[in-house]
Amino acid sequence: MKLAKITAALVAAGLALPALAATDAAMLEKLAARLEKLEARNAELEKQVKALKGESEEIAKGLDSPRLSENEPDLTVRLKAVEKDQLNMKKAQKIAEGLDGIKVGASLATVMQHANGLPKNIDGGSSQLNYRADVSVELPLKPLGDIEHKLFAHLRMGQGLGMNSAFTNLGHFASAPNALAFRASGLDPDSSVTILGQAWYQAAIPLPFLGFKPYSRETLEVTFGKMDIFGFFDQNAAAGDESKQFLNSVFVHNPLLDAGGEVGVDANGFQPGFITSYFNYFNKAEPWRVSVGVFGTGDKGANYQRSLSSPLLMVQAEKQLKLFGGLTGNYRVYGWNRSQGVDYDGNLNKHTGIGASIDQRIGDGIKVFARYGKLVKGELAFNQAATAGAEFSGSYWGRGADAIGIAGAWLQSGKAYRGSTAFGYLEDEPSDSSLARSVAYSYTPRGAENLAEIYYRYRLTPQFELTPDFQYITNGGANPDAKSVKVFAIRANIAY
Repeated sequence: MKLAKITAALVAAGLALPALAATDAAMLEKLAARLEKLEARNAELEKQVKALKGESEEIAKGLDSPRLSENEPDLTVRLKAVEKDQLNMKKAQKIAEGLDGIKVGASLATVMQHANGLPKNIDGGSSQLNYRADVSVELPLKPLGDIEHKLFAHLRMGQGLGMNSAFTNLGHFASAPNALAFRASGLDPDSSVTILGQAWYQAAIPLPFLGFKPYSRETLEVTFGKMDIFGFFDQNAAAGDESKQFLNSVFVHNPLLDAGGEVGVDANGFQPGFITSYFNYFNKAEPWRVSVGVFGTGDKGANYQRSLSSPLLMVQAEKQLKLFGGLTGNYRVYGWNRSQGVDYDGNLNKHTGIGASIDQRIGDGIKVFARYGKLVKGELAFNQAATAGAEFSGSYWGRGADAIGIAGAWLQSGKAYRGSTAFGYLEDEPSDSSLARSVAYSYTPRGAENLAEIYYRYRLTPQFELTPDFQYITNGGANPDAKSVKVFAIRANIAY
């Protein structure tokens, strides 16, 4: 039985061998074909790897060189472009970080004025043109602990005195109908020289000293250097910028301080000084400040020859209020004392005065202002002055960037000046009008000089504005016989 089974198995195996042989041959053929494909693919991959290796070497070689070549791979060119852009961005970032906090301002203003009512041939003429250019830079310094401090510099240049010399010769109290006029002192009319008008340092010290700054609501500011006193005292938001608002100096600053000469600035309008200011903002909506300043004045004191031999002392208290439904207003009162003030007759005398400056917004587009000054001790040609006015935004007539300003001034002649003899000019009337000329005569001052000004500021672009301006002066120099004078002007101001 067993023998039969073995015999049957051998027969079956013998019969299966040919079939198995045929199957193995087919499989071997398939395996050989796949192997050939794999070898071809491998060869192709080797070529691609070799090419990539060569391209990588070319890229590495290209990246090692700072120059660009037309034979370099596109990837190298793109990588270099990205690197260049990144370097430029880093440079720009470093420049931006270095300029962070720096403030730069520049302006160019030109004024053309013509006056009707002046005597013939008066020195200064009846028509004048002038320009003034200003550049200011505020540079923050690295903080000293919690103390923030900065440097400020102001450069100024210009030509032309405007109509100011004519009104000075006439003896008008408002002797600067063009507060923009500027020419460096001691220079002839052909010269246009840039001067360093201001250069001062300021430190803001948070209080209490050595306390925790984020909790501080008080600051002590210390400022010293050469400065414009009106940047720190007698400020006014509606009447304080002759390049944009009123042109006559009696509206730009307190008439006693500016037109009356109480500040005692140098021939260019600046002076050395020291200011200490306490600023309290526990109530952030209505902060207040007290400032005390000492300044060099006079022919020698203002130009660093004998700066504090006869100083000017200024004290000011100011408060910001929210009135008329939360609209901002600034209220300032101040006093001054000058140890050697100059009286109207040229004598030196102690001068003491008081003043106030107010500006208040009473509507979305209306700002009103008022100033008052009185000389308590000393004798000027006018010892008391008041000005008031308003500025109306063009938003009321669809020109939001435009504005109309209107103001009036009253300059009361001093008691001693009214008891003196003043000199003015009259125009004689010969038969031949071409021979008309101005002749000096004496008169007794009486009353007050009155002045009104109106302007329209028209914005062409955010940096360029044109402003027609009109001024009307009566009883000039408290002269009851003086003719009324009309001053027409147009101002072009480009500011950045």
